[in-house]
Amino acid sequence: MTPEAETAVSPARKSLLWLVAVGFFMQTLDATIINTALPAMAASLGESPLRMQSVVVAYALTMAMLIPASGWIADRFGTRRIFFSAIVLFALGSVLCALSHSLGQLVAARVVQGLGGALLLPVGRLSLLRTVPRGEFLQAMSFVAIPGLIGPLLGPTLGGWLVQYASWHWIFLINVPVGLAGCIATLKYMPDLRGVVQKRFDGVGYGLLAFGMVAISLSLDGVGLRQGGVMVVLIFGFASVAAYWLRASRTPEPLFAPSLFHVQTLSIGLIGNLFSRLGSSCMPFLVPLLLQVSMGYSPVHAGLMMLPIALAGMAMKRFATPLITRHGYRRVLVINTILVGCTMASFGLTAPGQPMALHLLQLLAFGAVNSLQFTAMNTITLKDLDGSMASSGNSLLSMVQMLAMSMGVAAAGAVLAGYNGIFGTETAAHTLDAFQATFATMGLITVASAMIFWHLPAEVRAAHPAQPEVSGQG
Repeated sequence: MTPEAETAVSPARKSLLWLVAVGFFMQTLDATIINTALPAMAASLGESPLRMQSVVVAYALTMAMLIPASGWIADRFGTRRIFFSAIVLFALGSVLCALSHSLGQLVAARVVQGLGGALLLPVGRLSLLRTVPRGEFLQAMSFVAIPGLIGPLLGPTLGGWLVQYASWHWIFLINVPVGLAGCIATLKYMPDLRGVVQKRFDGVGYGLLAFGMVAISLSLDGVGLRQGGVMVVLIFGFASVAAYWLRASRTPEPLFAPSLFHVQTLSIGLIGNLFSRLGSSCMPFLVPLLLQVSMGYSPVHAGLMMLPIALAGMAMKRFATPLITRHGYRRVLVINTILVGCTMASFGLTAPGQPMALHLLQLLAFGAVNSLQFTAMNTITLKDLDGSMASSGNSLLSMVQMLAMSMGVAAAGAVLAGYNGIFGTETAAHTLDAFQATFATMGLITVASAMIFWHLPAEVRAAHPAQPEVSGQG
């Protein structure tokens, strides 16, 4: 490509980068902005703040369901049409969330929002993969990944500010003008790309896998079912997932080929991701609730208290690769997983009247080790995949990340409700006891997942700088 041609396409490519980056920002912002607002939303809807986890679960679970189909959908209908539809769905879901008058309506609206959010990053990433020269792709994805760090940094504080000085409805309504601008920019700058070869979509396999994910997550949440009903849903969920893998072994073009799991680092990385995140992904949900419900913090104060986690996470990124290169993935992940669980359990010692410096130290420590955990888990999972498996493996990793988030929040909500029932009525003192026990329980679950990473080969190290984490979950 001549310098003149490079100059000619540069503005259009730059506009595309900004469009994809803003879409990623919308997705990550909305995944975190709601956590600080849950107590105010619960009061407005006449619900207990300790039973609002379904609002978070619905969004994450919908994204987990749709991610496996996102590549095929974009290939079939074109990147411009799908990216435009994703923004429309996201904005429509946001409006419906703001108009909700019951928890059921809000959960349904979050599903609509999740349908849009699930397509924003995968379709945007696909458009960059097919338009940006390979030599510039890593730099392009690094640029797009920046909003993924800013969203969680800004989300809790912005959510707390809007709740305290306006109303919780505005945490959704602010998406509308951004969505309108995004629609216009999509029509102008997003290329209409389609797959050259139309691969047959494994609809039956997708249905089995999606049903299994939903059933398992809902059984963890309980969602108004009796104990017997929970067991039935859980068994159907596991049976559906098992049926998918049995079918995939004899299907020419399965959604995810079982041969992926012949790569040892991928199989251990995926299983470790699932169980490690099952514990740690509940923290953005539990910490703001603890601060507001049991500690008496205002929404703004609770949101500001989440900043140390994000800041420590960003600071730790630069140390991840040197640590892994020196000590190897197995040692780093085994030790760091235990540290993540212990820092989570340390929140079980939180009580009113403690020095603010102690709380900040806890939050900084958790943010640092959690960031290292995500970087190490994501890179070990994908590092040994060749070109033919990389796309499928990345999609599977993204699905597992969102599934673990939904299951983790559902499990934490169920554990919190169970302990609250044991300790008594929802007074500040009793809820503090329930929160303390929940943090200890979820931390213990995370510590247990360290045993999975022990099976990694001891000699595996980071030979190259870790690639930017663009999934939005690390």
